[in-house]
Amino acid sequence: MEERTRAYLRGRFRDYYRNVTLSPPPGADDREWGYIPWTSGPDTTMVRHKSLLDLGDFDEFARRERPRHVYFSAGYYDEPSASSMDAKTWRGSDLVFDLDADHLPNVTLGEDSYGEMLAKCKDALYRLLDFLDRDFGFDDLELVFSGGRGYHVHVRDPSIRGLDREQRREVVDYVLGNGLGLDSLVREETVSGMGVKNPTTKRTLPTDGGWGRRAVDHIAGFVDDLLDLDEEEAVYRLQTFDGIGEKSAQAIYNVVENNTAEVKAGNVDVHPAFLTLARALIAETVDEQQAAIDEPVTTDTHRLIRFPGTLHGGSGLVVQRLSRGELDGFDPLADAVPETFVGHDITVEPTREYEFSLLGETFSVEPGVVSLPEYAGVFLMARGWAEKGQE
Repeated sequence: MEERTRAYLRGRFRDYYRNVTLSPPPGADDREWGYIPWTSGPDTTMVRHKSLLDLGDFDEFARRERPRHVYFSAGYYDEPSASSMDAKTWRGSDLVFDLDADHLPNVTLGEDSYGEMLAKCKDALYRLLDFLDRDFGFDDLELVFSGGRGYHVHVRDPSIRGLDREQRREVVDYVLGNGLGLDSLVREETVSGMGVKNPTTKRTLPTDGGWGRRAVDHIAGFVDDLLDLDEEEAVYRLQTFDGIGEKSAQAIYNVVENNTAEVKAGNVDVHPAFLTLARALIAETVDEQQAAIDEPVTTDTHRLIRFPGTLHGGSGLVVQRLSRGELDGFDPLADAVPETFVGHDITVEPTREYEFSLLGETFSVEPGVVSLPEYAGVFLMARGWAEKGQE
């Protein structure tokens, strides 16, 4: 990035901070703070180990320093400005989740547009929220658009603050479905009673919540789709699963057709051949319904995370808090565009071809000198794909 580009962005970031009021997170005095300035050195050089006392008033700090990125810690400390983690004396941490479009298995880098990546990331956020709401029962959540490639969720329930790295790893494993399979999900019950000479064990998937509920719902949906086909097509469909041949497929179809209610209720012992299908459908459930979070962020009790209300120095978009009611209608490529950068054009010099959309308008640029709305020019410059042109 050339100096004139850096100076322009530094100045316009200051103008943004002159027009906003930043709202600190709970426990701001007990957190570590850090920021990356607009310097000519390496972009990753961070000023950190700062306390709120060091920074002073948030708004004055932002207008004075015009930071490229601003972060605060998930952790709470006795001495947040101490230069070593041991000296800080850790008291607990929020549970933080980071969803990054680059890490999603259904995102194809180089093919999916920025908007498509963010849309897929929002879908992953809904899946994560389902885990946090229905499986863990967390109430105190804050949702944030990262300003870049995804979303953050901060869990501030006091009951989780003391979790260590290994305990947080268990939460990660659950959300990702790591090691999850039929054997770890099924419940066994002994079937006995009048007319039953030898008690037997019946295996069923739980339907009262968690991954069991997800697996049963997925199996029920598959059964409905299967029975919508004619028998020949259904048997052929079943043979697309590894380990299911024509004979087993016919047996599974017969059992599903004749015991539909049992199968949709989670009974996996309706027929030996059905176990193979159940294992495959559970694997599909995990692949489709896991929330592909960035694992190290959640397990790290000392992680620094972006400060909502500030600008993301890699996009020029706002790191934005979101309520649940705002999430459905939130369009990051429109709603996170700062008003400061709207209303006039600037000249930039793209260094590469790129097509992108912001505020409902699609732009196609090529290397050379172009005039663009400032928000589009800032986006390109912040991403390192354009230099500031001469006005």
